[in-house]
Amino acid sequence: MTSVAVAGALAARAGNAGGAWVRLSYALGFRLLGLDVALVEEAPGPRGVEWARGVAAAFGLEYSPADDELEGADLLVNLSGNLRSPELAARFGRRAYVDLDPGFTQLWHEQGLLDLSGHDTYFTVGENVGRPGCPLPTGGIAWRPTRPPVVLDEWPVVASGFNRFTTVSSWRGPFGPIEPYGLKHHEWRRLISLPRVSGLPLEAALAIDPADGADRVALEEHGWRLVDPPAGFREYVQGSGAEFSVAQGIYVDTASGWFSDRTARYLASGKPALVQDTGSRVPAGEGLLVFRTLDEAVAGAHAIADDYARHARAARRLAERELDSDTVLTALLEDALA
Repeated sequence: MTSVAVAGALAARAGNAGGAWVRLSYALGFRLLGLDVALVEEAPGPRGVEWARGVAAAFGLEYSPADDELEGADLLVNLSGNLRSPELAARFGRRAYVDLDPGFTQLWHEQGLLDLSGHDTYFTVGENVGRPGCPLPTGGIAWRPTRPPVVLDEWPVVASGFNRFTTVSSWRGPFGPIEPYGLKHHEWRRLISLPRVSGLPLEAALAIDPADGADRVALEEHGWRLVDPPAGFREYVQGSGAEFSVAQGIYVDTASGWFSDRTARYLASGKPALVQDTGSRVPAGEGLLVFRTLDEAVAGAHAIADDYARHARAARRLAERELDSDTVLTALLEDALA
């Protein structure tokens, strides 16, 4: 049996249920394909290890910090390059880097801030990296396009009817700016008037620092309902009517083709999504709508709310056709093990 280790920040982000699902989706998806799977993590931080082990155990998975006792596998799937030690990486037969933050990854590499060496294949959820129209440098790397996998059985359709648009997000995102590109809070500010202009209910489970109190006030004054990020990420998504979300400015401005793992789970749950246009090659138009301007966001929100049942059915079909872990990860494995 082929063995695979999925390396990613789990314990380092203890309590971040949405982030945990990113790592789980790879591990569970590979297991469905018949592989022997383990979750590993370099430099996890001691306080989060028990949380990570509990999350993994709930799905029948093994989790271990990457240390001197780490066992190798036929393939390392290195999400965002979590496993950095050359000595540990050498224990794996093949090593695949999976870029989850297109733009940041390539520009940090160009600036000498990120070492991407030591891998056999390189994947990115920025499907346009290396293609005409995307200005991001490739660094001489043959980036292979991939998409966020969703394990459909873990994300069944939950019918709710349209009640509100929601998202789970951070105000600023985890990274600092790279000139001349903006960050997520710049995009939030551009769309801040959407609830008032559209007249539709919009809610954000938003991680926002107390230092950004003025922005919180402005969001609420424009009609946003703000709630804390949920401990039950899956329950929150599946209890929503639809998703509305902005993206990091760098994803938008470079037309990187980035697609959100969170949006993949909304779609699988039968929840339509209205998201900022990043040049993604996931087909939009029914179930998934994209916008570039406030006017387009208003029109898209009304299109979903006014014909909700059709868009909800289309959302699940889109996830089945474009984001199913069986399809996404089979393609990744074929490239990574070739």
